[in-house]
Order: sequence, then structure tokens, then C-alpha cells
Amino acid sequence: MSDDKKTWLTQAAVDKLQEELDELIENRSAVATEINARREEGDLKENGGYHAAREEQGKQEGRIRQLEEIIRTAHVAEPPKNTGEIGIGSVVKIKYVGDDDEEKFLIGSREIAATTELQVYSPESALGAALLGHQKGEKVTYTAPTGKDITVEVVDVEGFNG
Repeated sequence: MSDDKKTWLTQAAVDKLQEELDELIENRSAVATEINARREEGDLKENGGYHAAREEQGKQEGRIRQLEEIIRTAHVAEPPKNTGEIGIGSVVKIKYVGDDDEEKFLIGSREIAATTELQVYSPESALGAALLGHQKGEKVTYTAPTGKDITVEVVDVEGFNG
């Protein structure tokens, strides 16, 4: 992730990610101890416990690097004020044209999903990108990943207060 690729996060989301990072770092020695214990069991070629422990260590180290990068590049700010225009940090209620069902979600990063009960759509997703800049009452057509064109009506837009 480059420096110009910032992720908008609330302070609560950053705190939650930092908590996860601290826990993973604290757990490093336990994983290393597990690897050493499995190594003592003998032949590494046929030692499933050793390979599983090494795989777990790799996953943990990957997540540590990911969390460090997210926190380093986070744009920590209060949710944007409700201007009526959809942007990152907007809670949007839409209705699919031709259907009465409504859907309410937050436009934001998956990292903020841990701090809210709302469904979160990335601003880079097909729907999220199509909605950016639009307002209540507007109809927006976007192309779904399946290739199908879908039209939605923006029923409501509000600022995220999570």
C-alpha cells in the first residue's frame, strides 16, 4: 500500500485494530514455542503438527504486517458530516428499482466493519464506486461483477455515527 492510498477510519476502528495487533505481537512467543515443541517430535518431513504451526506463524506474521500498514496509512477522522452527498463514511439506504426491498450500508473500508453492525461496501466496489457523489432521490445504474446492469434509487444518505 503506498502513502497516497489512505484508509479512512474512525479512532474507534484504529483502536480496535491496534488491540488486535498488540495481541498478535504478544502471541509471537507462544507460536515460536509451539514450533519448537513440534520440531522436537522428530522427522520434519512427516510432522504435520510442525507444518501446521509454521503455517499459523506465517498467517500471523502476514496479519501483523497488514495491520501495521493499515494503521500507518490510516486517515483517522470523525465521520464526514451529512452533506447529502454520498462519500466515504456515508450510511446509504437504497432501493433496487423494480423491487420494494431496501438495503442500508456504510461506504467504507472493511477495517471499519469491526466497529459497526452495518454491512460495509468498499468505495472501490461496483456499487460503492457508482454511488459516490450522488444524492438522495437519484437513480444510479452500475454494472455488477456478473456483468448485469443494476439500477438503484438512493432513498437516504446520512453520516456514519459509529
